[in-house]
Parts: sequence; C-alpha cells; structure tokens
Amino acid sequence: PVVPVDENGDWFAAWRALPEDVRAVMRSYTVRAQRRGPDGSTEIDIDFALHEDGGPACRWAAGAAPGDLLKALGPAVEDNTAVRFRPPQDTDWVLIWADETALPAASAALEWLPPGMRARVWLEVQHTEDRQALNTEARARISWLVRDEGAPSAVDAVRAAELPEGTGYVWIAGESSNVRALRRHLVQERQFDRRRITFVGYWRRGLSEEQLRAEAATEDA
Repeated sequence: PVVPVDENGDWFAAWRALPEDVRAVMRSYTVRAQRRGPDGSTEIDIDFALHEDGGPACRWAAGAAPGDLLKALGPAVEDNTAVRFRPPQDTDWVLIWADETALPAASAALEWLPPGMRARVWLEVQHTEDRQALNTEARARISWLVRDEGAPSAVDAVRAAELPEGTGYVWIAGESSNVRALRRHLVQERQFDRRRITFVGYWRRGLSEEQLRAEAATEDA
C-alpha cells in the first residue's frame, strides 16, 4: 500500500486527498504485544475479530497468509491517546469496562497492574467463544458480558455491582454511546470524580472508520 506525504510532511492530509478508489484502506488497531529480537527485528501481535459482514480489515485477516504485506503506522506521539491507562499513585482499586474492540488494550492493562491491586472488570463480547484466558497478578474479578447470552448492558451490569471501598480509577473504552452512558452513570449516580475516569470511544455504531474520520475533520474545521 502506498501512503503519500504532502509538501509539509503530513501523510494524513495527503492520504485523505486521494480519490476513494485509489487510497489505501486504513483501520486502527491496538498493538497487543511487541517483541524485539536480538537481531533488531520487531514482532507485534494484533487481534482481529472475525464477524459476518465484516469490513476490509476483517476480510483481510480472514484470508491472510505468510508474506502478505501491510503498512503499519505507529502512534505519532509518545502519549498514545487511544489507550491512556494511567491510574494515579493513590489508586486503591480500578474499574475496567471494554468491548471486543478494546479487549487487547484491557488485557494489556490487566497484565500491567501491580500484584494485589483490586480490579473490577467487565468485558463485553458477542459470542461465548470470544472469551479469552487473561493473565494478571491483580486481585481481579472479571465478568464476561456475552451479548448472545442476553448479557445486560454496560450500565446495568455496573449499576448492579457493589464496588470496592477506597479511591478508585476508571478506564472504559469501546463503542462511543456505551462509553458515554457508562461515564454518565459513574459521575452522576456513583459520584465518581470525573478526573479519575479515562474514557475512549473506539468506534460508533453505524459508522465506518472513514466516516468517523471525515466527521472529526469537519468538526475540527
């Protein structure tokens, strides 16, 4: 795939200026893990969710074979705003909610948590088979919300839970409307300090990534 660069060195503006039937398809993914070899080589792990009527990334992953090429563009800044999992030093426990699009980031966060840290975690997926074995040394209570099994919504699941005592930190990521609804619940009903809540809308129901980017560019303008 060819990703152009304009005269100011801005690849994104040049990419957007290309005709739709010419420019390379781009999708955003979380790097699940990264390894550097003794020879200087680098491997990264990326999780793809395969589903019916999937988009270009889903179709690519379904037919991928050794030797297929991708152009990978890493975060342009040191502070990766798509993850941003940073519990303050005085955190006694953490609350995590993520759907399947944020599952790699949530899984990495669980591995990163210090031993013994209390964590209340909800992970939403479509199918029973989408559940994964997770590694963590935290004292984590993990609930899988499987939509095929009639799981409650994010807000209903968290509202029904008894949360730990002490100073908490919240990280929620996934579909935008679910993230907003859960944040409202935590701030308005649970009286959480909004400064201790990190929330990231990874996608919006009914819109492709191209449509989201175009909408964001219009809002910026």
